[in-house]
Order: sequence, then C-alpha cells, then structure tokens
Amino acid sequence: MAKKAQDEAQLGNAQVVLKRNTELLARKVLDQQTFDTSKFAVDQFQATVQADQAAIDNAKTQLDYTHIKSPFDGRTGIRLVDVGNVVHATDTGGIVVITQLQPISVVFTLPEQSLQAILNQGGAHGGLPVSALDRGNTTALDQGSLTVVDNEIDQTTGTVKLKATFPNNDLKLWPGKFVNARLVLTTRKNATVIPSSVVQRGPQGTYAYVIKPDKSVEMRRIKIAQTEASLALVDNGLQPGEEVVVDGQYKLQPGAHVELTTPHASSPSPERKSQTRTAKTTKS
Repeated sequence: MAKKAQDEAQLGNAQVVLKRNTELLARKVLDQQTFDTSKFAVDQFQATVQADQAAIDNAKTQLDYTHIKSPFDGRTGIRLVDVGNVVHATDTGGIVVITQLQPISVVFTLPEQSLQAILNQGGAHGGLPVSALDRGNTTALDQGSLTVVDNEIDQTTGTVKLKATFPNNDLKLWPGKFVNARLVLTTRKNATVIPSSVVQRGPQGTYAYVIKPDKSVEMRRIKIAQTEASLALVDNGLQPGEEVVVDGQYKLQPGAHVELTTPHASSPSPERKSQTRTAKTTKS
C-alpha cells in the first residue's frame, strides 16, 4: 500500500508537469522533446501504479487462501477434527460437513405408471405443487414444488425418481429425515367422495351397497378414481346425498333390509335385518 501511495504521488506530479508543458508547447515556448519526455513519464507512472494494484490484489488473494469459506449458507455438523490437528488437502474426511437447510430438497419415487400423468401436466418442466408430510402421512410439514423428474426409469423397481424443493422456513424438514411426498397433479371440484370402507371389490370390479328409501340395499357398481387415506373419490355410480353402507357389508346381499345404527349400538336388531353403519355421499 505504501509503495502504491508513493507511485501515485509521483504520477500526480508528472501529470501537473505534463499539463504545464502542454500549455507551454501551445505557446511555442517549450520544445517538442521536453514535452514528449513529460508525457512518457506520466505513462510510466500510470503503469507503475497499475502494477502496485496488481500486487495488492495478489496479496489479498493469497490471504483469502488462509480462510475456508462455504459456497452456500447452511448448518455445520459435528466437527471432524480438533484444534491442533494437522489437515492436508488430500484428506478424505474433511474438517466439517455443511448441509443446506433453506431451501431443502426431497427425493421421492413414484410408479412408472404415474409418469405419463405427470408429463401430461407439464411435470417435466417442474413447478407442480408438492406437499411434505410426516411419517404417519397425517401432518403437513411444508409446501414446495417439483423441480426435477429423472431421465430414466429404474428397471429393477419400476419406479421413477423425482425431486422437490421446499423453502423450509420453519426447519420442519431435516436432512436424512423420512417424509412422505404428495404430488398434486389436478384439483377436482364438486366431486363425489365416500369413506374408503364403503368400497367393496368383487370379480366384476368395485361396488358399494346403496340404501334405498325402503331400507333395502342395492349392490351397485362404482368407479373409483383415487383413494387417499380414509376417503375415496368416485368417478361414477353414486350421486351426492345417497346413503351407503360403511360397515357390516359381509352380512348383506342385494335386496336385504337394514336397520341403521350407530357403531356403539348394543340393542339387538330384528333377526331378518342386519346392523350397518351408514354415510351419505358428499361433494368435495
């Protein structure tokens, strides 16, 4: 720094001399050789100052090499070496592990049969909403978006790998933590929803027992679009407001009459009637 300041002072003096000589040359009081000498002196000191600055920048770079900086913000884990240990550039263990938490990524897999539906919704370009839920699949931890769909299907498992990114503002997601990911492709409004226990399966597909006004039951074929937790989304076969049998279907056959009871009812029912729990179809 001192050498640069010295050279800058000499540069300033040379520039003053050049300015004065320029005026004298214009008035034909100064010869051309003296003017050229003062001009070249300015150029020389400018180069010297630039060389001084380059030396300073190089010294700062060398000083930076004495500090280890993380390329991203994150959280450090337990240090792998202690004060006084000797470290080398070839050490494989490193000094400490830094993990990025905000944002954080979640990698999950889906069956290859789901890939086309994801691509149809533009999933290849990312942006589809993804929810991260706890191990029990009941509590939402964070909301993020799909960022990457893997470029190949795992032939061993028949699944495709996806990655979603979450802001993780509340730090509910932690590296290595097991979570369930729920990818949202579309939202259906005014759809018919029933408890999943209503859905029965037989040789001809899925069906449900529907309760008629006279308390007899009808076995009706239904088409289920999707089952999530305790709810099933019905594509067709049921109308909103119809009553369906939730429990006790193994006692029924088409045309049988039922007596509607609560799950904890203890009074015996007539011999010709079966106890059932019921629910009305609803819109979601």
